[in-house]
Amino acid sequence: MKRAVVLGAGGFIGQHLVARLVDAGTWVRGVDLMPPAFAPSRAHAFVRGDLRDPQVCARVLESPDGGGVDEVYQLAADMGGADYVFSGRHDFAIVSNSGRINHNVAAACAARPPGRVFFASSACVYPRACQIDPARIDCREDMAYPAEPDSPYGLEKLMAEEIYRQLGRETGIPVRIARYHNIFGPHGAWNDGREKAPAALCRKVARAGDGGVVGVYGDGLQRRSFLDIGEALAGTLAVMRGPDPEPFNVGSAETVSIAGLARLIADVAGKRVHLAFEPDKPAGVRARTSDNTRIAAQLGWWPQEPLRDGLARLYPWVAEQVARSERACVESAA
Repeated sequence: MKRAVVLGAGGFIGQHLVARLVDAGTWVRGVDLMPPAFAPSRAHAFVRGDLRDPQVCARVLESPDGGGVDEVYQLAADMGGADYVFSGRHDFAIVSNSGRINHNVAAACAARPPGRVFFASSACVYPRACQIDPARIDCREDMAYPAEPDSPYGLEKLMAEEIYRQLGRETGIPVRIARYHNIFGPHGAWNDGREKAPAALCRKVARAGDGGVVGVYGDGLQRRSFLDIGEALAGTLAVMRGPDPEPFNVGSAETVSIAGLARLIADVAGKRVHLAFEPDKPAGVRARTSDNTRIAAQLGWWPQEPLRDGLARLYPWVAEQVARSERACVESAA
């Protein structure tokens, strides 16, 4: 049986990746500070540990019989949505915590080489100047340098990519890197300040009555692409099992304005809403999308679903979380 370790297994993408690997017949150890918040982890073993501690990293990369592991998926990071990443209030924690994790993981892999290593990078590595004009967005993989990410979060991801590249070059470990573009789906953050736009807007629409008001960060014209978690996992495994050590975009090429995203969610919910724009809130770069030319040509991967289909799965889940939260408030007040 193939043996894998998923670091960051308590997070949104990590918990779904664990389930996908287990379904494929892989033995999986999950590692995170906390287990998944909304459903039990399906990992065969789940270790609650702090990857900022090098001893924890060394310990969890051993297989149950004391040997090595076949695959390591490094998804652990200090991260969140626009409120967390672009507010400027958490930059030191983001760079320090994620930096320490990646140094420790790479060192542990060098000391006990696994069969393969996957690193989850981000579209935030791309230069700010390439994401100004919605009609001309340059997010090809070779555009990451000269470096000018839009946030310290993006800069740390770019630095970590280089750490893992050098790990692969010096040890011979096959290292694979994916640059995720706004992955969404059920069982992720929706109301704790780390939620991303799809979940945040689903929450706002769920709480708004028919004809209610939904707040939208910025002027709503900033454009993004969003990728459903199921598609993201297929892309992840294509990158991990593929032959190319250079980074690949894993995202959707279907772009939508944030205002358009809010309206699409309201349509999925069967509601009419009014949008209230909030120019003082963090909005990130003006436009970003995933250029999938390279991953389609080399790995044969391309997203198949329209954005609406994924939102039709996310919205009911978020709406149920909102309803549960409101019921709990009523019960506690009674």
